[in-house]
Amino acid sequence: MADTVAPRLYACYNCHSHVALHDDIVSKTFQARHGRAFLFSHVMNVVVGEKEDRHLITGLHRVADVSCSDCGEVLGWMYDKAYQESQKYKEGKTVLEKFKIVKHNW
Repeated sequence: MADTVAPRLYACYNCHSHVALHDDIVSKTFQARHGRAFLFSHVMNVVVGEKEDRHLITGLHRVADVSCSDCGEVLGWMYDKAYQESQKYKEGKTVLEKFKIVKHNW
């Protein structure tokens, strides 16, 4: 019988609820308020907050905070709209701050 390999996951640092798969990382070079952050193509077990325009390092974007669905901890933000053409690739993707997530199943 073959061993099944569980996917490498990231979890909320506060309650350890699974929030993202390692394979869904688009970029590890993002910068957040408190340091490094990762851009994910897909996240899970999060609640998306109210959309608002924010001036970020790369310009004006419409974003919404994302929080852990279990404990409510704000983990990062989701890009709803990029106003600059060069930033459109971020739309629909989510940034999670590195210090707010922990590795699980590594």
